[in-house]
Amino acid sequence: MTQRSETESVSGLRAALGSRSIVMVGLMGCGKSSVGRRMAARLGLPFVDVDDEIEISAHKTINEIFEDHGEAYFRDGERRVIARLLSQGPQVLATGGGAFINADTRAKIEASGISIWLKAELPVLMKRVAKRDTRPLLRNPDPESTMRKLMQERYPIYALADMAVESRDVPHDQIVAEVLDHLKRHPLLQGPGLQGNAPDAPKQRLMERGVTAALAHATTPQHAQPGPARIVPVALPGRAYDVVIGPGLVAGAGRLIAERFGPVRCAIVTDDNVARHHLATLEAALREHKSHAGTIVLPAGEATKSFRELQPLCERLLSMGLERGDLVVPFGGGVIGDLAGFAASILRRGVRFVQIPTSLLAQVDSSVGGKTGINTPQGKNLIGTFHQPSLVLADTNVLSTLPLREMRAGYAEVAKYGLLGDAKFFAWLESHCTAIFGNDVHALTDAIETGVKAKAAIVVRDEHETGDRALLNLGHTFGHALEAWTGYSGRLLHGEGVAIGMCCAFRLSQQLSLCPPGTADRVERHLKAVGLPTRITDIPGGKADAGQLLALMGQDKKVQAGRLTFIMARDIGQAFVTRDIEPETVRAFLVREIGG
Repeated sequence: MTQRSETESVSGLRAALGSRSIVMVGLMGCGKSSVGRRMAARLGLPFVDVDDEIEISAHKTINEIFEDHGEAYFRDGERRVIARLLSQGPQVLATGGGAFINADTRAKIEASGISIWLKAELPVLMKRVAKRDTRPLLRNPDPESTMRKLMQERYPIYALADMAVESRDVPHDQIVAEVLDHLKRHPLLQGPGLQGNAPDAPKQRLMERGVTAALAHATTPQHAQPGPARIVPVALPGRAYDVVIGPGLVAGAGRLIAERFGPVRCAIVTDDNVARHHLATLEAALREHKSHAGTIVLPAGEATKSFRELQPLCERLLSMGLERGDLVVPFGGGVIGDLAGFAASILRRGVRFVQIPTSLLAQVDSSVGGKTGINTPQGKNLIGTFHQPSLVLADTNVLSTLPLREMRAGYAEVAKYGLLGDAKFFAWLESHCTAIFGNDVHALTDAIETGVKAKAAIVVRDEHETGDRALLNLGHTFGHALEAWTGYSGRLLHGEGVAIGMCCAFRLSQQLSLCPPGTADRVERHLKAVGLPTRITDIPGGKADAGQLLALMGQDKKVQAGRLTFIMARDIGQAFVTRDIEPETVRAFLVREIGG
């Protein structure tokens, strides 16, 4: 970009800001002051560090305010200072780590500013805060544990910011450039001279761009406050258990397990992605109650659900001395839950396990119902057992660290429950998906609870999938074949395959005149709006073959007497099971879907 075009771009951005300020939010050490100061210089705006302003007003350091008056007094003064600064015209503000947590402050920022969350990983934060000992919340013997707790508590709230930019160990000017690029393209700033802005950027356009953190702007501030945990019982005779949904359950897992099972030894099975963010919290919770037997960390990804990983996993669990009364604790997404649950089902001919799902997909679907298993080259989940968990702890806080692609993939399973049996829930999702992707605590918990209740009711009626439990496989006959075709690789996540599969099921239903015209378009429109693939041709990396996909469908575990089982639809919320669709019909449909 030439100096002239850069100047014009900056001028356009300042004009688009109008009287609004740019407000940097995030945890201590994320770079709010360093990035904010440089950004203010680029924009020709004043820069104010809110903590410095508070110290000047109080004639005391932040530490002295905490020591003399306590945190509540400090937060009240912080709120008043930010309100005053926001009333003084456009500037760049760097706030303290706890400022954005206050609902009143968030409301004022929403009304008078653009909030930017600098999101940093734990190692980056700890490296930076180690250079200063003036952080009052970290002046204790274990600052890293404190930081982890703050991340769990605050990241779901920071996600309500208008945008998020990753803060990492690169020059601050690089982060500034990324922030400015986000601002230039942000729909809230519709001034002249900003590329990519349209005067009529509706919410639908935001959704089609991927339901980024900007969508959280529509979430009302009071929704960020977490409510009490909700409990959904799975009332299987002799094998009943609860699904507990709410924030902070990982940190409380030791107590919850001890209350329900007494003195037991717990072996954690997790993957390297989850371990990086949350393992220390769970280990500390179990150690507090002297129940941690050990931890096994496996590679992340669908390929881990294999015989190759199953044998060493079982051997390592046995080496921990687990007995039948002890617990295996799968701590991860669907892959870890399926694999570790399967290991528990065959270890000593069956030991108990407690699911702690860390993905939206696992929380709403795979952790409930007792299906465990591994994949083979012939197909998905063809080796496995029905082995019910003894407890499921779905901690909504952990979803704040979930990559957006994984969040979208889990949303496909959420939408599935509306599409198969609850038209009102699907309509609710159409109007509330913005809040769900914005980490609105209430909307997210409502969606998970609704899905779990729907699945629990079906599981109780048909535990071993001999009848209407097959409805839960809406989209899966197509989706599992697509996963096998892609080699269970990063080309296609499970939820993405389900999304494509559900759209295929509705399009085929409509082509066969089973459901009204326009139904399939409505399904596709919604899933596409939240950023999910909806067609086979959306899968990167090569063109599928109709014959190959049909052969892979023939390996589906629901095949009976050689007949493919499909979940079709008479309308949204009216799915049904059928084995009456001829392979030639399916092949012709796939040829049309693939395009040749």
